[in-house]
Amino acid sequence: MSQISPTPANIDALTLAETLRLLDSGRLSSEALVKAYLERARAHGDLNIFITLDEEGALKAARAVDAARRAGQSLGPLAGIPVVVKDNIHVTGMPSTAGTPALASFVPADDAPVVRRLRDAGAIMLGKTNMHELAFGATGYNAAYHTPGVVGVRNPYDATRIAGGSSSGSAAALGARMAPAALGTDTGGSMRIPPALNGCSSLRPSASRYPSQGIAPIASSRDTAGPMALCMADVALLDGLITGEQALPPVQLKTLRLGVVPDFWANMDDEVAPIMASARLKLENVGVTFVEVDDKEIMALNNAVGFPVVFHEAYQDMVDYLATQGPDISIEALRAGIASPDVAGIYDTFVLPRKALDAEGNIVDSAPLYEQAQRIGRPALRAHYQALFERHCLDAFAFPTTPIVAPLARPDVSEPQNFSLLIQNTEPSASAGLPGIQLPVGLGATTGLPVGLELDGHGGEDRRLLAIGIALENVLGRIAPAHL
Repeated sequence: MSQISPTPANIDALTLAETLRLLDSGRLSSEALVKAYLERARAHGDLNIFITLDEEGALKAARAVDAARRAGQSLGPLAGIPVVVKDNIHVTGMPSTAGTPALASFVPADDAPVVRRLRDAGAIMLGKTNMHELAFGATGYNAAYHTPGVVGVRNPYDATRIAGGSSSGSAAALGARMAPAALGTDTGGSMRIPPALNGCSSLRPSASRYPSQGIAPIASSRDTAGPMALCMADVALLDGLITGEQALPPVQLKTLRLGVVPDFWANMDDEVAPIMASARLKLENVGVTFVEVDDKEIMALNNAVGFPVVFHEAYQDMVDYLATQGPDISIEALRAGIASPDVAGIYDTFVLPRKALDAEGNIVDSAPLYEQAQRIGRPALRAHYQALFERHCLDAFAFPTTPIVAPLARPDVSEPQNFSLLIQNTEPSASAGLPGIQLPVGLGATTGLPVGLELDGHGGEDRRLLAIGIALENVLGRIAPAHL
């Protein structure tokens, strides 16, 4: 059977399952597929999506897969599929900069386990994606690694807008159809905020479900890698290959109960609010029950856990990483190479002096707040979530992933007011270690920018949450790709 090269229309629409069928049938070669994504990436370099694009290595790997397929050799379930990787995750032979000039020359010798598991399944590593510097932010407005005059990772739906952070490039690569699958990381929202702003699907796994080796850290008790793709079934496929958990339980929409906490539905802009109302109505019309949960405690409990944990763990976790997995430089040398003013300020104010903000907003030593957060705050938050799940018989909580669409990309975009809005809904479940999924559910009527729906589920029940996401996506549909 003759091979065909995918056109831009093909890569705009292809899911992993569809691509694998074309590859297996011989109607598409991996080389042609990789070339199509590389051409898209080169044509839109001003989106600043990639730090490293491994054209030669990816094409060589693709040709090897094609030869093995022609020879009738046994191939892995992702054979010939290009994947992009956030640049704080180690990929053999490619720089792992974590988005900072301080690590520009660091090239790890080994894949991170999450990368190795996808490579073992046959995936091709296309390149390393740009990010908020050192993952310390929600905008991706990185002062390094950009084309002249265009600062930060840009949104493929509107290049004047941010891509979100910190997994900026991974989500933007999917939104721009520069890849069909991606890996990112999440500390407080970085696996959900960028997918929401760029129109793709994702999973933040339950705490400790994914291996953490080979990943530049922020806070080890909060950090996790995670998968992104263009539909929930693809996310479930990637998750299954990383974890070995393949089964997806059945989901009955007429018995599904989703909790609605008013605090998580607050501050929606004029683009997000009508789309969320429409999505809720569509789901109610097929039998999904939305349960009003009059609760103020989740946000309050999280405030005592979130930043005290992150700022305290950030120092020692980075020191340990640099010494044992990174380039063996000091954390002071790392700080000297930071390019982004907001990240430099975080290091100078909180990380290096081991400080955090108390309840009154005073800068104080982080150790006492951290000890209290770990001993009292985090267990209380987890127990409260569990009590709400049980009291209201909930399958998950549902809310807009971000209450606003992507803000304009400008120097003040990383100021606290924008950061607080972007991370408003994503941080509490990260503090509690719960799994969360993000689904694109619409495009703003005025801006045309993506809007996302998040569901946070029971700890350890990631596969059920993914099954729920697939069921909801079947009702809500998929959004149109960006017009590049």
